[in-house]
Amino acid sequence: MGTYFKPYKIKRSFEDISDEIKKLIFQGTFKPGDKLPSETEIARQFNVSRQTIRETMHILEQSGFITIQQGVNGGPFISDTILNRLSILFLDIFYFKKVSLEELTEARFDIEKVMLGRVIERADDSDLKALKDNIAEAKAKIKSNATPFEENTSFHKLLARASKNYIYVIVIEALMAVVSDFHSRLEKVNIERSERITEHHEDILQAIMERNHARAVDLLGNLLEDVSAILGET
Repeated sequence: MGTYFKPYKIKRSFEDISDEIKKLIFQGTFKPGDKLPSETEIARQFNVSRQTIRETMHILEQSGFITIQQGVNGGPFISDTILNRLSILFLDIFYFKKVSLEELTEARFDIEKVMLGRVIERADDSDLKALKDNIAEAKAKIKSNATPFEENTSFHKLLARASKNYIYVIVIEALMAVVSDFHSRLEKVNIERSERITEHHEDILQAIMERNHARAVDLLGNLLEDVSAILGET
């Protein structure tokens, strides 16, 4: 068991200790999948109470930095669920501030039309394959009379990754969390409309492959108009 933490000479709160552990994660001392020392050991190294460390672990778990696994081999493990936590927070903000569907659609269009330019510039063969596979999976679901909502949502996340700019990944992940919440409140989704969304995605991909940004943006506008109409039924 290594010594990672320095004891405090003055009393510190669990927020301070949380910040110290985060620094070690940012520096790469701890990586996703690594198991942290036990609460008792961390408390000993920091020279604080075990209750303080328990509160620290709670903060880190809620922030998406660790997961607490149960059982004999359980304990605190470094994880990377920060993006998921951020999406949940964004969803809370969306409803707290009473953001309208029209505002969501407008913001998506403004963000994704710029992002599409980056995708056209930077997407490599693996990105294009991932997008093609996504569309194929959506079509397979439609053929089996199932709505491919997850695949259609993932299409935009794949576009964000193809932009090679992680800021877009963060923003699109958050926006898709709101879209998913709207979708979850639909009583029923028309399979024909889902098929139309997938067709829009196929057309956008073709425009990307042709490096035609203007056409891709026009198609994006048509897509979001249809999506807005569907979500407006909630």
